[in-house]
Amino acid sequence: MAITSFPFDSQAVTESQYSALFREFQDSGVVAAYDTPGFLVSAGNGMAVNVQPGLAILRGHMVQSTATEILTVPAAGTNTRVDRVVLRLDPASNSITLAVKAGSAGSSTLPALSQTDTGIYEMALASVTVAANVTTITSADVSATRPVVGNRVGVWATATRPPSPRKGQLGFNNTLARWEWWDGSTWTDLAPTISWASLTGKPASFPPAAHAHKWDEINEKPSVFPVAEHRHHWDNVYAKPDTFPPSSHSHWWDQISGKPGSFPPSGHSHGEYLTSGSTISWANGSKMPHNNSASGSGTWYAVWVEGDGTFCRNTSSIRYKEHVRDIEIDPAAVLALRPRLYDRKPTKDKPQSRKDEYGLIAEEVAETLPEIVTYDEEGRIDALRYDLLGVALLPVVQDQAKRIERLEALVEELVRDA
Repeated sequence: MAITSFPFDSQAVTESQYSALFREFQDSGVVAAYDTPGFLVSAGNGMAVNVQPGLAILRGHMVQSTATEILTVPAAGTNTRVDRVVLRLDPASNSITLAVKAGSAGSSTLPALSQTDTGIYEMALASVTVAANVTTITSADVSATRPVVGNRVGVWATATRPPSPRKGQLGFNNTLARWEWWDGSTWTDLAPTISWASLTGKPASFPPAAHAHKWDEINEKPSVFPVAEHRHHWDNVYAKPDTFPPSSHSHWWDQISGKPGSFPPSGHSHGEYLTSGSTISWANGSKMPHNNSASGSGTWYAVWVEGDGTFCRNTSSIRYKEHVRDIEIDPAAVLALRPRLYDRKPTKDKPQSRKDEYGLIAEEVAETLPEIVTYDEEGRIDALRYDLLGVALLPVVQDQAKRIERLEALVEELVRDA
């Protein structure tokens, strides 16, 4: 007959038929959790290994061990070999037994397993490396290779995957810590990790669809919104005043139109300031030479004009000063000053520009040496205290003197050493 079916009542079922039936329900392997010791092989005493109790299925047949079994590993030779500890199904003797299958001397290749469909069927539990001339098997020599089954969805290591899987067979690979399945040619990760870089067919950009957000859903919004620059028509402004008194302001002389061509002086006197000749009253805090010569004997003062128009003398005595303290002037700030050549702008009184004057530009000096810059009544940079420039130069001279002194000492030392 071309069609065979089994098992049925009053029908003889052969061992081969039962084995074929049961193999559809379960693969060959140790019936246990992956991390439990069923049929686990470990080093024993001398040239022996221990096999833990366990339950296993081989080609539809079951074997059970209830005590630790001790297997003797064949004696070592002069070359290293790799043996296998196997469970061996022998249908002819109706038994499944433990055995050590010796490898080839001088080879790291594992001995081949016999896995026939109806004859001898072997399942590897461990590999044992037997070094040359050893008399003891150590734990480092034993590597577990047992396949583990708990149900049809198997658990295995990479080295103990089912040898003849069917397409779609599923199991957990304990070596790779992943679920995998047989796609007909290779074991494939059931749930591979997908990164954005490995994702194919993704768009280059994602334009947002039309949508709306509630105000409460917007984060990092400002607490206040400054008014943007805009305009209003005069008619749209309400509560505006009827008149606008001018605020305090000033005009440049050139901006004033309709001014007279000359200004006759009003009645006034100078008695409060002048005494006789061309001297300034001492009561005003000043003395003024009555000629243009500052030579000869006597006491002389530098005269200054303050912003309010009054005169004063420049004094340097300690009796006019208090809170005297040192000031740190950076020599580099002084050396950064740039002497400049320039022309004076013409004025109404002096329409001809004065050419080729030289000096410093106050705005440039303010960047590095603001201590000698003065300002007008409106807070604008106006002039320089050239009399203080010499004081500012003292740190430069002192710094250079120290440098010269150090250089002279260095030259003298070099001359002595020569």
